[in-house]
Amino acid sequence: MSDDNPYQFNIRSPQEHWGGPRDRELHVVLVHPEIPGNTGNIGRLCAGANVWLHLVKPLGYELDDRYLRRAGLDYWPHVRLCVHDNFAEIEQIFPEERLFLFTKKAGRCYTEAKWREGSVLVFGKETKGLSPELRQRYEQRLCRIPISDKVRSLNLSNACAVGLYEAMRQLNWHTLDDNCTSAHSV
Repeated sequence: MSDDNPYQFNIRSPQEHWGGPRDRELHVVLVHPEIPGNTGNIGRLCAGANVWLHLVKPLGYELDDRYLRRAGLDYWPHVRLCVHDNFAEIEQIFPEERLFLFTKKAGRCYTEAKWREGSVLVFGKETKGLSPELRQRYEQRLCRIPISDKVRSLNLSNACAVGLYEAMRQLNWHTLDDNCTSAHSV
């Protein structure tokens, strides 16, 4: 990372322990995100929560987008970021029981989910959410965030924050524990 560029991305490769019994981390997956400002805010959220951010292509922007960088401010060097070519890569890494897919079309509230270390929070694109195919394939893994009928959906970065902080609360905030091995892994 260059000291003169605080907006530098540090894209990392998938880690060997992901999806296995040694995976104590939490993961946020954005499937085909479209709005750079949302991804920037979520990057900042992931840096603050000490969790991984996974972006699944195609993205609705380039990683050098100024709005993406601006929304993430100078936190990008602290974001543990992994970029995947497709959702099949996520499915190869993480077993189904680790996945929690967020959609307003779910019956189960996100607070009813039993979060565990290594859980993966999956969110769809801003305009359409998760594809019908993913919702059907993971019907038993769907979660919703209750909202009134006054709006179609929550902002993606707000939904990520709501879901992630419930998972962290259930796990006694372990991602923020300085003694937790996941806080120091790269």
